[in-house]
Amino acid sequence: MPTAELPRFDARRYLQPLREGGSLPAVVDTGADGLFVVKFRGAGQGPKALIAELIVGMLAAEVGLPTPELALIDVEPAFGRTEPDPEIQEILKKSHGVNVGLRYLDGAFNFDPSAGREFVSRDLATRLVWFDAYVTNPDRTHRNPNLLLWKREPWLIDHGAALYAHHDWRSVDEARARGSFPLIKSHVLLEESGDLVAADAAMKRAITPAVIDSVLSRVPDALLLDSVNGGEFQSGDDARARYRDYLTTRLAASETFTAAAIEARDALGREPRRRLQARR
Repeated sequence: MPTAELPRFDARRYLQPLREGGSLPAVVDTGADGLFVVKFRGAGQGPKALIAELIVGMLAAEVGLPTPELALIDVEPAFGRTEPDPEIQEILKKSHGVNVGLRYLDGAFNFDPSAGREFVSRDLATRLVWFDAYVTNPDRTHRNPNLLLWKREPWLIDHGAALYAHHDWRSVDEARARGSFPLIKSHVLLEESGDLVAADAAMKRAITPAVIDSVLSRVPDALLLDSVNGGEFQSGDDARARYRDYLTTRLAASETFTAAAIEARDALGREPRRRLQARR
């Protein structure tokens, strides 16, 4: 499979911080290349969050899930020096070099589970539940759906918390890689999902070894080797091999997390409805 490199742009102007999450991303102007929401390597979980953002975002795009365009965004030392907020300044100082951007969707708004379900098809809900269980993404809940509605279509965002096993590779053995994903019980679209067994078969056909290799080849060495723990891997290729092993092992055992998702959905149907109590 030919590998299309991710586009790479220079950050020109820091426009607006986005304070909804804990990592403080920002809307950044790249000049002629437009606006991006940039996740900075100096924030939150550091480069691991950016690696997850890239791998999960690219995998999602490869299997036809709607995601904003991904790009690599270079931050120079002079970028954002006029920002008065010391927290922002500290993040930018730690973010020189390559960072990750998602195309800014002008006019998009947050998905509201109570009102926006008509915009999410049963097929999309089913594939997304399966996909989030595969990549162990805990951040698609009723409280924090990480879905945008743009031009009456849903778009997936914010995958930095996924693949959380990579924060401690030493504890990840084959049994853990093949395990279920208990947090799927909180997925915002679990109740809307359909035939997860059919989705499992279709997604396994779509995520081929060539697709995984193509995705991993586009993650920069500068992120793979910039570990918060330091010295995890000798080379970018060593890191890619570890991610490849995890993703392929997990995919081979997908019936485990698929069955767990079905069980979690069935449990939702058995739970009694909560009674509303008036305040006294």
